[in-house]
Amino acid sequence: MHDLVDFLLPITIAEINNDSGYNDGQLGKHILYYEHQLPDISNASIVMVGITEMRGNGLQHFDSNAADIVRKELYSLHYWHTDIVIADLGNVVSGAELSDSYAALKTVVAELVRMGKTVVILGGSHDITLAQCAVYKELNQIIEVTCVDAQIDLRGDSVLKSENFLLEMLTSEPNNVRHYNHVGFQSYFVHPRLLETMDKLRFDCFRVGVVKQHIEEMEPVIRNSHLLSFDISAIKNSAAPANKLSTNGLDGEEACVIAQYAGLSSILNTFGIYGYNPVMDIDQLTAKQIAQMIWYFIDGKNKSLQEPSLNDKESFNEFHTFFAEVDTMFLQSKRSNRWWMQMPNQKFIACSHKDYLQASNNEMPERWLRALERA
Repeated sequence: MHDLVDFLLPITIAEINNDSGYNDGQLGKHILYYEHQLPDISNASIVMVGITEMRGNGLQHFDSNAADIVRKELYSLHYWHTDIVIADLGNVVSGAELSDSYAALKTVVAELVRMGKTVVILGGSHDITLAQCAVYKELNQIIEVTCVDAQIDLRGDSVLKSENFLLEMLTSEPNNVRHYNHVGFQSYFVHPRLLETMDKLRFDCFRVGVVKQHIEEMEPVIRNSHLLSFDISAIKNSAAPANKLSTNGLDGEEACVIAQYAGLSSILNTFGIYGYNPVMDIDQLTAKQIAQMIWYFIDGKNKSLQEPSLNDKESFNEFHTFFAEVDTMFLQSKRSNRWWMQMPNQKFIACSHKDYLQASNNEMPERWLRALERA
């Protein structure tokens, strides 16, 4: 941990709380934060780090204070989840080059993941996802990735890293991304041929209308993921005024639901929220939105503590089904009502009640078929 000091800038708590202090019920009274020395995070479940790097979005001489502004809003929220210990290690030092900032963040987050921590990354442009993904390369881990974004950042004609970083993430060799999900894209921002390409690669893309109409179907998508990257452009402008891309998108509550789903996942251990530029915000409403998303992520993490292991058969209802000449089994948690389905290799993957109903009607669930195609 001491080696990480070289990569981190401490928090000035007086600037966060305007010297007003916090009462016993607020998160700011309970978060272990790095001000004078690194805190003991041995018992921490969630560790937050900020990133000020915005050059990937074309802002060459701009060091964002986005993370600190989100902290100000988050620390003032109330602490309901006392079983979840939270630490905040301040901001990662920006490097001389964009690649140096990526490397610094990767170093910090990889060390935290090695320690078994779940890491929340605040600030920076959406291309910081590259550094987030590089953590798993460092750990030699094959992963499933989910991005929530109004656009699909595969624009090869753009000079902005924030608009083309998926090219590198999904095509670099060696590649450690087993599967990619894109949640909340808005069709008028995406070339139709791009979606055809994503489909041929067996990647799953969910239009914002589908997400809003059936948001519960996103829970197993995120539950199967190791990494979640959330661009605030996915949230409509009225709920996140710093998003100047679109008046349409997810509303604030839906963004919080997705964050809660991320906290519920037992394998998801990095969650980045990107694209927030405080200069474009109004009354810090976007910062409040992000802070409340993190609160719901903590809430999901707290609920995940109550979910038993799949090996605990007494805690699950078993349903044996036969569809399209496939004999398989579905599990339903008695505590959370979440569902899993068994694949031909006998492993269970997250699914929904809808998948079970389709199988019961002798229909092959699309989620089962897509997973089989990728196996």
